[in-house]
Amino acid sequence: MNSENFLVDYFSQYMTLSEEEVNIIKSEDIIREYKKGDILLREGQLAKECFLVLKGCVKRYYLDDGEEKIVEFYTENDPISPVSYITKEPSQYNISCIEPSIISTGTEERTQRFLQKFPRFVPIFIKIGESLTAEKQVFLDEVKNLSPEVRYQKLLETKPDLINRVPQYMIASYLGIQPESLSRIRKRLWSDT
Repeated sequence: MNSENFLVDYFSQYMTLSEEEVNIIKSEDIIREYKKGDILLREGQLAKECFLVLKGCVKRYYLDDGEEKIVEFYTENDPISPVSYITKEPSQYNISCIEPSIISTGTEERTQRFLQKFPRFVPIFIKIGESLTAEKQVFLDEVKNLSPEVRYQKLLETKPDLINRVPQYMIASYLGIQPESLSRIRKRLWSDT
């Protein structure tokens, strides 16, 4: 599949696209292919783009005394709007690819130009943004008050594919626990089933 088709498929989930819209999307040159380990944004850099993961897996993390602390994972259809992109201040964290990834890149100018040309996309952009914001807030609220075991179970419910795609030490970092603790949790949950 051509990389551009991933973005067409993404928008097609929300609406039927005209041939003109498909051709414009394909001609925008906003799709990039990244290798495992490629960095999209470094701590201290100013983010000039936002991203949409079309295929692959990406992590957002910061370094604490040289140790990686993972804040978020992004997989297919997840948008990434770095805080630095919004605030125009240097990034507090890094964003890099865990897997080879196909990512759509965006800027405010490009998005405005696209929405002026195709105003019927405006409600979709708003709807996507609102639903993702709500999902993230619910997850963050739950995570603050839950034990690591329950957080792991929530991760299994919300993003089960991550368990096989991401190394366990990264999952442990994301949950805020040591890999050994995650191992014990997994054994306990496995013996309960």
